[in-house]
Amino acid sequence: MDSMIPIGQKNTLAEYMILSGADNCPPMLDKDMYDSWKSRMDLYMQYREHERMIPESVKHGPLIWPMIEENGARQRNMGLIVLLTEKIQADCDLKATDIILQGLPSNIYSLVNHHRVAKDLWEKVQLLIDDIK
Repeated sequence: MDSMIPIGQKNTLAEYMILSGADNCPPMLDKDMYDSWKSRMDLYMQYREHERMIPESVKHGPLIWPMIEENGARQRNMGLIVLLTEKIQADCDLKATDIILQGLPSNIYSLVNHHRVAKDLWEKVQLLIDDIK
């Protein structure tokens, strides 16, 4: 295992698992290694259930629900007409947000945890890291 653990620093079991490549939790963001974290996070999200749908939510934003007009009012069509893939994509939008939030240290998490759209969250984290550098 490459030694990415600073000498003399106490690390948690979760940090050791992430550094050793465990895939049961997303990689944790280290502000000095944002580009590496971003790459590892992309790979982590691709290997979750439904493969590329989660990264697509991060890149393109949440699913736009089809609209129907009923009694002169427009509303989201969430009835039987909605395809199974649309329901899966909506679920993936939520999973993407959750995955990103899990990979953030508490000081960054507290600044961005109000974002509920994975794309917005991803962009905000990138802006915060760019400001820190």
